[in-house]
Amino acid sequence: MAEKGSKSGTGGKKPGQPDLRRLLRVTPGKRLDLGSVAADAVPAGPAKKAEGLAATAAMAEELAGLQERLYAASTAGDRRRVLLVLQGMDTSGKGGTVKHVIGLFNPSGCRIRAFKAPTREELNHPFLWRIMRALPQPGEIGIFDRSHYEDVLIARVHELVPHRQLGRRYGQINRFEQSLVEDGVSVVKVFLHISPGQQRRRLLERLDNPDKHWKFNPGDLDERALWPAYRTAYEIALERCSTDAAPWYVVPADRKWYRDWAVSRLLLEHLRALDPQYPKGDFDVAECRRRLLA
Repeated sequence: MAEKGSKSGTGGKKPGQPDLRRLLRVTPGKRLDLGSVAADAVPAGPAKKAEGLAATAAMAEELAGLQERLYAASTAGDRRRVLLVLQGMDTSGKGGTVKHVIGLFNPSGCRIRAFKAPTREELNHPFLWRIMRALPQPGEIGIFDRSHYEDVLIARVHELVPHRQLGRRYGQINRFEQSLVEDGVSVVKVFLHISPGQQRRRLLERLDNPDKHWKFNPGDLDERALWPAYRTAYEIALERCSTDAAPWYVVPADRKWYRDWAVSRLLLEHLRALDPQYPKGDFDVAECRRRLLA
């Protein structure tokens, strides 16, 4: 994915630990072939499920601590926050990632939004309008289950807009994300890369279990038939919109435990790089202590 020397930074890496931001990053300006990326790969970190589950759980305390520091810093005017963007084919695990990874954080400091088909009101506005209304506030961690990229993915596959308009949207997205970064948002964009065979197995699990029928939509089979078109749409979007300011990361998602570990690790590296600090009190500590003990 990323080549040695890419400008992803190393502030979130500790000695002896993998730098997933560098390893999984889609290098700006480089041709992307998702067919050459194994969806069941374990490119770094734990190699087995038990080890992966333990490693993910071991990150919880540090992640929660960094989240608290990020929120605390915002009370003193620090505008920084984090936005995790999750994209992927049906059953790639966007909802599962929200459940298992964001569950490591304090939910009161998270802003989660799952984007569905645009409403009538949303269709009356530019495509980024509903995205801007859902952005995290300073000190928060925002999570998008699908995002503004639907407007260059589904729109391309189903030819919902003219190609000229579609081409402009990539530039609009890049400028929008650049403005977010300049305003203190760390944009972490993750493509959950699942194989067709694994998707088939997960869809069959839903069909074979009545308790999961609510998660199954026959329309998913129609979308599955368009797999080659979606793969091309994702390759184009990731190529054109992986920038130094807001790069894309490709996370192998056939193994759920590895997906959760990798996304947790990416968030940990970004939060470590931010290194938020507790603000100092603007009061006389000694005097307050004396009054309390009096």
